[in-house]
Amino acid sequence: MLPNHLFRSILAAWLLLTAPVTWAETVLVAVAANFTKPMTEIAEAFEKSTGHSAKLSFGSSGKFVSQFENGGPFEVFLSADDKGPIKLEQAGLAVAGTRFTYALGKLVLWSATPSLVDDQGQVLSKGGFKHIALADPKLAPYGAAAVEVLKNLSVFDKLQPLFVQGENIAQTHQFVSTGNAELGFVALSQVIDSGRIASGSGWIVPNNLYKPIRQDAILLKNGLENPAAPALMKFLKSPEALAIIKKYGYGLAE
Repeated sequence: MLPNHLFRSILAAWLLLTAPVTWAETVLVAVAANFTKPMTEIAEAFEKSTGHSAKLSFGSSGKFVSQFENGGPFEVFLSADDKGPIKLEQAGLAVAGTRFTYALGKLVLWSATPSLVDDQGQVLSKGGFKHIALADPKLAPYGAAAVEVLKNLSVFDKLQPLFVQGENIAQTHQFVSTGNAELGFVALSQVIDSGRIASGSGWIVPNNLYKPIRQDAILLKNGLENPAAPALMKFLKSPEALAIIKKYGYGLAE
């Protein structure tokens, strides 16, 4: 009969050999530029919670869709709208039934200059500025929303000659923060801190002036064999991730 200590050592070794092995994987994620700050924080929490890591690339949703159609390597897509993910689903490039709204975007008219933008957005009709920045409405849903707001306020034709267009919302924010444009339409998440606009001046655009910006996530076909991809999709719905999303000023889908 084996001594107890030797028996325990053999048993421990056997358990290690027969236990299922779960390897930590890395998921390649394409993320809409407006979601840069919250997704960076969510990725850190995801790694701590699951052991998996997420490699993030940020850009315009429209450009990402074109990349996917041309064989881009990404496995999960966090879009700034629902149109892109629906298109990918219909084209068979994404996994049917995995799409969901992870956040409701909020638009803000913002200036790096204190007091330039009033809390009613009346600066748009009063003028007194040479440039107004917005993301390319053909590529970026926040740019399309900005155009919708200006048309609803009947100032689009007047202000169109003053447009400075960013390729995405990150570049648009850069135009305003550096003073290349005195004001512009950006995502609330880019300028919010502790529940308020952190610097400069801004007007949070009322929801009735533009269609809801439903930001959808979807699992791409490339991610089917990578356990980290569905794990990230699941984590985006977790209380921890939802708290981060809300912290950056986004609404949550019901």
